[in-house]
Amino acid sequence: MSASSDISPFRVALTGGIASGKSVVGDMFAELGIPIIDTDLIAREVVAPGQPALEEIRDRFGESMLTADGRLDRAAMRKRVFSDQRARADLEALLHPRIATETMRQADAAEGPYQVVVVPLLVGSKLRDLVDRILVVDCSEETQIRRLLARDMETEEQARRILAAQSSRDERLAIADDIIGNEGSLAETRKRVRSLDRKYRRIARRHGPHALRPEKS
Repeated sequence: MSASSDISPFRVALTGGIASGKSVVGDMFAELGIPIIDTDLIAREVVAPGQPALEEIRDRFGESMLTADGRLDRAAMRKRVFSDQRARADLEALLHPRIATETMRQADAAEGPYQVVVVPLLVGSKLRDLVDRILVVDCSEETQIRRLLARDMETEEQARRILAAQSSRDERLAIADDIIGNEGSLAETRKRVRSLDRKYRRIARRHGPHALRPEKS
């Protein structure tokens, strides 16, 4: 919450499935001067060497989850948690409270006409209470799988397992106030971002707590 006001800044959650294009869309908003609070980046920060969360991961999952230089082995951890539901729950219990605390700290410190908070796993997350509007970046599951194979060199089986562990496309779309379909050209995506930026600036100027959530587009 702003130190000078009882009303927090207007905040938009940017969410979508893995490999849907959230980072691309977030970068486009940043180019327009909008503060971006990215929980993916925060998640990396809280497990950096020397952070308590990394030591807790070592205690819970063992040395095999760390690289030779003492960093989190993301590939090994990803393989572990997407094949073991209990391990995934344990990891989330370690990380999610820390990520939420740092996300709120950064959001409260940010300025700008409004804020974009990137939250990949927004469905069911308490971070929904932090935002006033939800923007979903959407694409088909087949597009997600194709991008995963190109980006992370996962097998198709691994890619489908990751998708199955996340909220479904229908669940994400059900909570959306706004949607960006991200299977076209970058120019098309940028045009949609600019349109939403104008809209969000208008809403932010007359912003009250959760003022316009019923309006969809």
